[in-house]
Amino acid sequence: MDSTDKTRKSSGFTTGSAAAAAATAALRFMLDKSCSLVNLYLPGGREIIIPITGCRKTEDGAEAWVTKDAGDDPDITHGAVVVSEVCMSDDIGITVLGGKGVGVVIKPGLPVQPGKAAINPGPMALIRKSLGMELPQGKGARVTISVPNGEELAKRTYNPRLGIVGGLSILGTTGIVSPMSNEAIIGTIKSEFSVLSAAGAKIVCLVPGNYGRRMAMLLGVPDKMIVNISNFAGESFGMVGNFGFEKLILIGQIGKFSKLSAGSLDTHSMRSDGRLEAIAAYAALHGASREDVRGILDSTMADEVGTRISRTEWGLAALKELADRIVKTAFLGATGISECACLTFSLPDRELARTDNLDRLIAEIKENAEILR
Repeated sequence: MDSTDKTRKSSGFTTGSAAAAAATAALRFMLDKSCSLVNLYLPGGREIIIPITGCRKTEDGAEAWVTKDAGDDPDITHGAVVVSEVCMSDDIGITVLGGKGVGVVIKPGLPVQPGKAAINPGPMALIRKSLGMELPQGKGARVTISVPNGEELAKRTYNPRLGIVGGLSILGTTGIVSPMSNEAIIGTIKSEFSVLSAAGAKIVCLVPGNYGRRMAMLLGVPDKMIVNISNFAGESFGMVGNFGFEKLILIGQIGKFSKLSAGSLDTHSMRSDGRLEAIAAYAALHGASREDVRGILDSTMADEVGTRISRTEWGLAALKELADRIVKTAFLGATGISECACLTFSLPDRELARTDNLDRLIAEIKENAEILR
């Protein structure tokens, strides 16, 4: 593909990377160092250069701001200004706070505790790492992240439904926004299946994202046997059958998996929901009271609901029902497989339910991984 190909898509950077770059630039400004460009060293070893839109002194330190560039990804935060104010102190350590336009978490179930600014662990670590490389010895810092129009932008996101109020979330796992069309994602999934099949794999583990991959690996599933299917369960099940896999393991967070249990084969939040309705139905089936069912339906986060009901006898039965129904959904789409196991969990890494055959299939996938060509 040459440089004139209009189908080429450019990548951008996350709000977390923007905040880290702005914080680094503000500190450099205070130290009379160059701050027009910031090199960030991202998780995984990748390095990116982020241009700084501006810097200035504040009453207690300095602030810098970055104009968010999402590349060709249809990101609501593209063009937003992310500001980081830095104040140095004699207290060792780096404190990161949320300011105007950064949301506050008010419900459990997210990676950030209720009452805290919605700054995810990845960006938090990146900010601290980047500043730690620049701080003078014996000094600490307080960083306040703000997004001037964040509260308005957040109204166009799912933050209110997720239990985040007052602004945007500062997000990012890798630091990079990599736009991909649905066709490209499905093509990538197909390529992974093709490589595994060609190597002699007879069993494969499917996860909907990075949290599922992490959980699978914690359970002992070899990384090379895991395929991230994103929201494309239907297409992926079809490929499992087409490529001749014999057995299947499904591991995922309860939000997407509750949709899957009800037969939704596209789990994208814009195209399907019914998470809480599915859990409520299984709860009612296994003896939950009217008040318990109403409590599930009035909740916001499937993670929080799953964790809460797992402390009850009827809740454990409902979650087991959910896992068993996911297996039935998989059998409908993945023609030719002889067995399927499932585990669903809530963050952080709290197992909620598993099918009875999970341990056995994990042992099989480990053995299969050892003999791959």
